[in-house]
Amino acid sequence: MLPVPSQLPKSFPRSGAPTNGITSPITTPGQRNSYSRIGPKLKSSSSRPKPYPSRLALVPSTLRPLCFAGERLYKWRPLQSRSSRHATSSVAEADLQHVTDILSHAYADGTLETYGSGLLAFHCFCDSRGVPEAHRAPASPDLLSAFLAALAGNYAGKTLDGYLAGVRAWHIIHGVTWAPNKSECDALVRAAITLQPQTATKKRRLPYTVDIITILLSHLDPDIPLDASVGSCLTTGYYSCARLGELTVKTLSSFDPSKHVKRSDVREETDANGLVMTVLGLPVTKSKQTGEDIFYSAQNDSTDPRRSFANHLRINAPPLDSHLFSYKHKGVHRPLTKTAFITRIHKAFKAAKLDPLQGHGIRIGATLFYLLRGTPFDVVKTIGRWASDAFLLYLRKHAQIMAYHGAVHASESSAALGISPYFHAACPL
Repeated sequence: MLPVPSQLPKSFPRSGAPTNGITSPITTPGQRNSYSRIGPKLKSSSSRPKPYPSRLALVPSTLRPLCFAGERLYKWRPLQSRSSRHATSSVAEADLQHVTDILSHAYADGTLETYGSGLLAFHCFCDSRGVPEAHRAPASPDLLSAFLAALAGNYAGKTLDGYLAGVRAWHIIHGVTWAPNKSECDALVRAAITLQPQTATKKRRLPYTVDIITILLSHLDPDIPLDASVGSCLTTGYYSCARLGELTVKTLSSFDPSKHVKRSDVREETDANGLVMTVLGLPVTKSKQTGEDIFYSAQNDSTDPRRSFANHLRINAPPLDSHLFSYKHKGVHRPLTKTAFITRIHKAFKAAKLDPLQGHGIRIGATLFYLLRGTPFDVVKTIGRWASDAFLLYLRKHAQIMAYHGAVHASESSAALGISPYFHAACPL
């Protein structure tokens, strides 16, 4: 039982000394104990980062060493940072540096890479304008607005938003004050959306449907290892509303059991009504570093994810500690990369004489599938793990959803008033 404040002793043992038989995780600088110090979040790769393109106006600087995009927020140092304030701070330099190390873990890998691209663009802009290092952090409101204005008309508005967020994260990680003119920046991003070039406008992400998946599966051979893996990944991703990147890996060498879903992460649960659900425990997701569960149930057609998964296990038999959708290739198990998945799916589209759809269309299609079943919006939002109402932006583009829910609400209102639902169609209010 912890003591209340009035019971605390007047004198405390020095930092790091044992208290009541419990070893303290706090140590003075240079002191060692059984607790391991958490280092910064850096990319574990045997490859080296590629040199920057010659077209970039980045001036070489010891403050900005060549590194991977996902490491720039940490490795690229401002002239004045948290750790450089130790001379005037009562906090030890090692402790200030440790704050920076820990903050590097606050962002997902993909986010760090995107933000790293934004930070690169920011420093290229500053170099081209001759902005001194001391003026880049903290960046003045005028500098940030000038940066956004320079990008407007050349990049998508969403790209500007992400680049600005990258500069902000850089300030936060290194303990530099962040004070933009938010209203002005928001207006500049809106202006950039209006001015963005046609090439920056993404084509509409058409949704996958059960009919399309049925056709694609008919062009996959369930007895071929890669096809069995792809078919299982496709149906699992669709009925669980998963992001494709959560079920695949980037490269053959990037599989990390602490970050990617494994066969051992699959379990079955039964709800109060006796419905059996297959649950996949994702170790890490885009929005939650601590991981999330996704799930699906059996379907009564050829797109049944449970049947596809059983076939995948029969053909590929991935080890418990391997990537969930790893498949046999020349005598070894190979993790399913996003590129391999998309390439095989596009071949199936071509064989079916259909235009290929984007990978994100799987998640959008799954959202539409559940809504057309009459599943409430808030439940679908939970199934798809949408952190906001962003998915509504996709749904507004699909008249079938709006028409369906409009008809349902009209029918419910009519029933409550004792009026025929056809009254609304004949006599719109």
